[in-house]
Amino acid sequence: MGKISFLIPVYRNEGSIKLTYDKIAELFSTKLTQHTFEFVFVDDGSDDHSLDELLELKKKNNENIKILSLSRNFGQTTACIAGLKEVIGDAIVIMSADLQEPIELISQMICEWEKGNEIIICKRENREDNLFVTLTSKFFYGLIRLANRKMPKGGFDFYLLDKLAIEELNKFEEKNRFFQGDILWLGFGIKFLSYHRQKRTIGKSQWTISKKIKYFIDGVLNTSYIPIRMMSLLGMGTSLIGFIYAVLITYGRLFLKSSPFQGWAPIMVLILIIGGLIMLMLGIIGEYIWRIYDEVRKRPNYIVKKKYF
Repeated sequence: MGKISFLIPVYRNEGSIKLTYDKIAELFSTKLTQHTFEFVFVDDGSDDHSLDELLELKKKNNENIKILSLSRNFGQTTACIAGLKEVIGDAIVIMSADLQEPIELISQMICEWEKGNEIIICKRENREDNLFVTLTSKFFYGLIRLANRKMPKGGFDFYLLDKLAIEELNKFEEKNRFFQGDILWLGFGIKFLSYHRQKRTIGKSQWTISKKIKYFIDGVLNTSYIPIRMMSLLGMGTSLIGFIYAVLITYGRLFLKSSPFQGWAPIMVLILIIGGLIMLMLGIIGEYIWRIYDEVRKRPNYIVKKKYF
């Protein structure tokens, strides 16, 4: 027997919260009767009636529901970080409230956890999303996998963590975190389960392009030295080509009594290429400097407006 905590970040999920709760509660009353459960909902600054729906749900099920209301929208990752401080279960299932993950898979996740796996990750094999979302997701996680080969091809946001893993994650004090990378970095026993991501029928996704880009940059910079190593290799390669080209120019001038090119086109090409590389490198350095600055400011990752416990 054990207590299972469900950590669910909520942002504009009006209409799907109660359905999510009812489906999970039904699972525990039929197939998982040997376990108890609790819910920790983190309202991430929703500007619809999500918080009202959560409070109404708590009135009816007060004994196993906690609600954490943040002062504004800090992002899904930060909402999960805030919720991890409040869970008390022996295992914690983190999932969204959009009903796109198969609830019945929770039984299998708990079964794998009982076998001794500290982390159970449900990876998306396919998804019922539009072509643009599918392609951008494949591109995003394809690039992330260059930095972290453990990352599933379709990524993951539906997983179970043992209490020991939660204790370790709560020790992290970084900002701009790539939460999926943190989980894979822990090094505990991981079990992967495949599933089909269902089409969203209530509401619409708040996972915008700007949020995806921000999360991608966090993923690359926070979990890998690849950007810095690429800058070094580009610098070395450009310097080598420049040195060879300089030798050719000098040779032609001294021994052939001619210049290897006429006009300004080659010069412009070199200036544009080298200038572009310099700007790219400065941009990457700027991303690192911003993260250093964000760390030394020591601002909190989130602000809790109110707790409903």
